[in-house]
Amino acid sequence: MERKRKKQAFEMTVRRAQIMLEKGLEAVLKGKYKRARERFKQSVEFHRTADALTYWAWMEHALGNTAMAILLCHKAIDVDPDFGNPYNDIGSYLIAMGKWDEAIPWLEKAAAAPRYQPRQFPHMNLGKVYLAKSMPRKALHEFQKALTFSPDNQQLKRLVETVEKSFH
Repeated sequence: MERKRKKQAFEMTVRRAQIMLEKGLEAVLKGKYKRARERFKQSVEFHRTADALTYWAWMEHALGNTAMAILLCHKAIDVDPDFGNPYNDIGSYLIAMGKWDEAIPWLEKAAAAPRYQPRQFPHMNLGKVYLAKSMPRKALHEFQKALTFSPDNQQLKRLVETVEKSFH
């Protein structure tokens, strides 16, 4: 009987965490980043998941607290090392800080992660890094990989064409 009650209490806590996560995503869609941050934080307090920590990190970055965002991404990786999103997010935050070389291993880990959506993002970010480092062939390779995951992405198709033309 006690075991059943503990299981039910755990399931209720997990459900509350999921509800807070959903409310956070709704707040993001409305542009209410501070509210979203609070909902993602509450989700983590109910039940710590890599997803909730990564969303919380995203809001911290959006609100100008990139150092906290990176710290939260590290915590997300500790919770679930197979979840690729926090690796990509660390890489993108480092790109925003102009730390191109530091971003590369994080983006490579994101690309290799078993659980990651949308899969094209780390390749797109690696392509940006290689363009910034004047390495157009490597950039093109990454953009082409990204295109395999998002073949209808017109912006990405134009980017591939532009980089290809630079070789002629």
